[in-house]
Amino acid sequence: MTPENKQILARINAYAEEVLADIDPQKTRVSFQLDKLRPVMQEIADEKGMSLEDVFILYMDLASEASVEAEKQLQAILDDENDPGFSKIANWLN
Repeated sequence: MTPENKQILARINAYAEEVLADIDPQKTRVSFQLDKLRPVMQEIADEKGMSLEDVFILYMDLASEASVEAEKQLQAILDDENDPGFSKIANWLN
């Protein structure tokens, strides 16, 4: 992931934490969640000269990539031959 893409993902995620703080993502339609993210995505689209749809696709790709990387890191900690221990796992989760 490029530094620019990391910034885009971080910016959208920070905005999401703010506007979606009071909802349960498991019980809320994805379309509702995406609609709440539209303002920051449109802002990024305008800044980058992209369409809103392209920013949405980029966000979904980056979120998937970040999720896969986080899972790999967690698996590496859990598979550590030296017994990762609770504190190492807890530190990773923070």
